[in-house]
Amino acid sequence: MEIVVGFIIVLLFIGFFSWFFIVYNGLVQVRENIKKSWANIDVILMQRSNEIPKLIKTVKAFVKHEKKMFDSVMAARERYLGAGTIAEKADATNQITDALKSVFAISESYPDLRSNKNFLQFQNRISSLENEIADRRELYNESVNNYNIRIQSLPDVIIANAMGLKREEMFVVPDSAKSDVEIDFKDLYDKEDSDSEE
Repeated sequence: MEIVVGFIIVLLFIGFFSWFFIVYNGLVQVRENIKKSWANIDVILMQRSNEIPKLIKTVKAFVKHEKKMFDSVMAARERYLGAGTIAEKADATNQITDALKSVFAISESYPDLRSNKNFLQFQNRISSLENEIADRRELYNESVNNYNIRIQSLPDVIIANAMGLKREEMFVVPDSAKSDVEIDFKDLYDKEDSDSEE
């Protein structure tokens, strides 16, 4: 009888540790998937960030009166480059997206700029990068969702708490990125008129 009880205890012990290691390794895997997904986004974000100074240089040649707009694009880029956490990078990325929308919207008032080969190349390149960012954002958010579900579900929550795992935030698109940019062309034309009078 003691052998049977001892055997059952050994089986329970092996079963418990097997379960523990399976859950632990699964939690590590979903956490690492988030890091990998973010690294894939970060590569594209850095490529877009590297295109911004070239785009601004091209636009400045045609649009002299938009210093505030140029400064806002470059400031958003600097925030991205200086960001330390995923949340800070996501916030800076959303600011860059808003600022770039303004740059492309203002180009509508400058036919020479709209037809400039360099500008069109940058616009196409950034648009392509934005599409890649959107695709990778979806994969990142899926990884975050899987992770958040795992760390809150029984029995994984027990080990997740012991590991100190916390919920991760999704990389959401701000409402401002979903709406069209509004530009006050009256101020723009007033500036052009005052320059032509000088």
